[in-house]
Amino acid sequence: MAPCFAASNGDEWKWGSTHTMLSRRIFTVSLIAGLAAPYVSRASAQAFDDIRTSAREMDQLHSIQIQLGDEPVLEEAFRGPGLDRPANIKSCSKSVVALLLGTAIDSGEIAGVEARLGDVAPDIIPSDATAGVADITMEDLVTLRAGLEGTSGPNYGAWVNSSDWLAYALRRPMIAQPGTRMIYSTGTTHILGAALTAASGESLLALARDRLGSKLGFQVPPWTRDPQGYYLGGNEMALTPRAMLAIARLIRDNGRSDGAQVIPADWVDASLVRRTRSPFSGLGYGYGWFLSESGYVVARGYGGQLIAAHPERRLAIAITSDPTRPAYSRGYFGDLMQLLEGPVLSVSRES
Repeated sequence: MAPCFAASNGDEWKWGSTHTMLSRRIFTVSLIAGLAAPYVSRASAQAFDDIRTSAREMDQLHSIQIQLGDEPVLEEAFRGPGLDRPANIKSCSKSVVALLLGTAIDSGEIAGVEARLGDVAPDIIPSDATAGVADITMEDLVTLRAGLEGTSGPNYGAWVNSSDWLAYALRRPMIAQPGTRMIYSTGTTHILGAALTAASGESLLALARDRLGSKLGFQVPPWTRDPQGYYLGGNEMALTPRAMLAIARLIRDNGRSDGAQVIPADWVDASLVRRTRSPFSGLGYGYGWFLSESGYVVARGYGGQLIAAHPERRLAIAITSDPTRPAYSRGYFGDLMQLLEGPVLSVSRES
């Protein structure tokens, strides 16, 4: 299996950074003719159309969708598999796993975020695990504050080439007190996914299908499993861009979809409270979601995969990109975040 890691220094964007390529651009996106008339003024329609032209010039970008209120104002696939075929969402998977934790707590399968790993899933802890891992809480895992040395970035290859991914992650040295600082690690979310499987008796695939896909109207195909059969928590999940947008709407609308409460509202509220801050981007981080100062809620994945919502501005956004190319803080990811924080936010304010 080729390592497709979500590097802690390449999968995040440093706020306040600038990118000269972006400063020379006027971003453009396409207005879906007629659909957005109740929301978008003539001037705003022109602004979206202006955004489209330059977005097309971003050769790493595959697709972009923007929904304002109930209406799409942009649906464009410039390249790649299109809007209706699965794309690797990379580390956006971490945010999906976080939503599934909320459903497990709501159903009583897990007592709460303070539940200890040793109580929720004792059987996944190897006998030679690092001292203290049994006391790591679900909150520590979902906020990437488990304290264990990470398995992402340069450590990813050795981890996924090991014979037991859970044991490897749980044997990493403890480099911080659990619950203190954020240590970006796909291994941490993989532990959380395995804990969800242990608590519910269902695979992560079944949970994603039953508790998200079936309720939001999209398919969840199987993805990578570890040598013990656990679906990888935190990377490699594949969803169509339209499914990504459905998740963005779900977060924007406080866990509701078509009048049904899919994710408990109190879990969504709790997820959007800053629990820690990324040492690389400066973004806040809640229960599996990055949080911007302007009000964006963001799931982000290697290469430029993005699920974003801005509840106050009624925005839901999904972006897919070439999953084989890095998106550095001062490069492509910077362009994407400046697009959201600049032109998109400005147009939504005017509409």
